[in-house]
Amino acid sequence: MKIKEIKEMADKYLMPTYGRIEVAFSKGRGAKLYDTQGREYLDFLSGIAVNNLGHSHPKVVKAIKDQVENIIHTSNLYYIKPQAELAKELSKLSFEGKAFFCNSGAEANEAAIKLARKYGKTKGGKYEIITMIGSFHGRTLAALTATGQMKYQYGFEPLMPGFRYTLFNDIDAVFEAITPSTCAIMLELIQGEGGVNVAEEKFIKEIRKLCDDQEILLIFDEVQTGIGRTGKMFCYQHYGVRPDVIILAKALGSGVPIGAILAKEEIAPLLGPGSHASTFGGNFLACQAALATLETIREENLLENASKMGDYLFKGLSKLKQDHSFVCEVRGKGLMIGMELNIKGSPLVSKCFDKGLLINCVTEKTLRFLPALIITKEEIDEALGILEEVFKEVKDG
Repeated sequence: MKIKEIKEMADKYLMPTYGRIEVAFSKGRGAKLYDTQGREYLDFLSGIAVNNLGHSHPKVVKAIKDQVENIIHTSNLYYIKPQAELAKELSKLSFEGKAFFCNSGAEANEAAIKLARKYGKTKGGKYEIITMIGSFHGRTLAALTATGQMKYQYGFEPLMPGFRYTLFNDIDAVFEAITPSTCAIMLELIQGEGGVNVAEEKFIKEIRKLCDDQEILLIFDEVQTGIGRTGKMFCYQHYGVRPDVIILAKALGSGVPIGAILAKEEIAPLLGPGSHASTFGGNFLACQAALATLETIREENLLENASKMGDYLFKGLSKLKQDHSFVCEVRGKGLMIGMELNIKGSPLVSKCFDKGLLINCVTEKTLRFLPALIITKEEIDEALGILEEVFKEVKDG
């Protein structure tokens, strides 16, 4: 089927919730995607930080095939062996805690919000959660309200009460936002949709101390930064602090939908039987995909590769910044990098697409690069070459 036919069918039968590029992919291998016409693309978006192992990694494919042949789903009325194994593995990789599984980042954020409110009940009925301006936590109503960007909230008012917004990387502003009703502070260590804004180490350590002093939960939304994206399994491990709750999704299942929260031992029991649930959360298929993902990251030393290749990409992008005056800043960690421009980024994204490179633009002027953890120097050089061509065209134009 040609792209025109696919587009016509989608336009007729799908709600118009996405602004789509006119392409449909039929196959993916490693860092490459192939459209329905057979054209090859170098993927530096990875399904928005989902395909951390690249496309169709053989170990994940085998795990999925093996599981499908046996059982896909029962329900959480019964014990599920790979679910327990995955919870144990995540606990060992992070801090000693307990997991709850769901299907997406927004759902995981909802679970964390409910846990925070349950915690607040034990502290005299506290319920407010402080989040950061520029944050993004999902599209469901509570997660949308937690998101510190009005453009996502417009049209869905009235929003859920109980959230306060403050400035990112400004500890004084955080102090001012706290009220007697504050039960938690929730933030991303790198604001992906907000422009790839990186949390400062001093800021995070000060927030951890503040939360300890005032018995406030510290929640890190690692939906985009987790599972190796920044060169460590979890981004918080760069900062020398431990959160009370971390939120995961995206790359955890290598494309099979799964979300999770991990909570410290002492607060996890607050979500007791009947207080929260997810029909599909933590089913056999999703958990086996996640276990294979974690095993592959470990066996193939992909954290080390993400760190090394992230440095290599960062240096290449920084060189482009030196050569082109419309580039303001390059920032990020590992293989999560943003390039801020003083011009609109969407035309550059389109030009890169035409030349076979997939990236995207956030906040109108920040190009975002999220290649798979398996990316090679040769593939980075190919991407940098395409960017150089596009930047020269913009400069000449």
